[in-house]
Amino acid sequence: TTSGNMLVKTFCMVLREIQHVQVQYVKRYSSKELKRFYKNVTVTQAEGRQGFEINLDKRKLRTPMGTVLQIPSEPLALAVQAEWEAQDQVIHRPSMHLTSLCNTAQDNPTKRSREVVVGGMLEYLNTDTICYRMDEPQELHELQKAKWDPLLDWAKERYNIVLEPTVTIAQPLVPAETVEVFRQHLQSYSDWSLIGFQTIVEALKSVILTMALVDRYTTVETAVDLSRLELNYQIGKWGNVEWHHDIELTDLYAKVSASLLCIHLTSEDTFTKHKTIAGQLH
Repeated sequence: TTSGNMLVKTFCMVLREIQHVQVQYVKRYSSKELKRFYKNVTVTQAEGRQGFEINLDKRKLRTPMGTVLQIPSEPLALAVQAEWEAQDQVIHRPSMHLTSLCNTAQDNPTKRSREVVVGGMLEYLNTDTICYRMDEPQELHELQKAKWDPLLDWAKERYNIVLEPTVTIAQPLVPAETVEVFRQHLQSYSDWSLIGFQTIVEALKSVILTMALVDRYTTVETAVDLSRLELNYQIGKWGNVEWHHDIELTDLYAKVSASLLCIHLTSEDTFTKHKTIAGQLH
């Protein structure tokens, strides 16, 4: 689809923008470098039309478990192709987030069921980033209110749920009905999409921010910044370890971008209609 192609192009732009940071990361942190051993990267349809395969010259790309990687979406396969083409003289696997997502989706190394994956994400509702507020300093409290309240209001209206913030150390009370709304919503996605969801939820520590991203209510940059609101406030007060935080932030942008792309390109309904919301569940 046109939307799918635009997402692929956007992710490729992200890859190009962060390459210079990745090079520094490889030089400082790689204990064992794997040199690029291929010249051309191509995508072909798998036998039996069971998906799309990535070819490094004449070698089929395999998962860590040794099976030939078969990607269910051609646009996603093209994005993985771009990821391998972007590697320079050294293959830097930690930066290849799409390949990692696809490997995890196909291999399911922890052998977790859909129910377990969804349940793990729903646990983050109890500690969702945007629901935990600091009552002091007052400046930070006001900043959280100004930045996070609109997002929380959007989620409550979009999904017809009850979810309130807290300024105490106690976890906010999340009604069972709210949890069930998100459970049914997440269950409507494919196994591959759920891996993308899981990665974003764990990276941002927020179900609400993840839903806002997938629904295109906010952007990757904004979602990441909102998830780091308190950290960014502290950095503004006390300064930043520039190189370390630049690497960390760049990798987070890339990981979330790749995961969002994976969700959109493996969800048939993503470009045509909204997912089921609470008002349609009852």
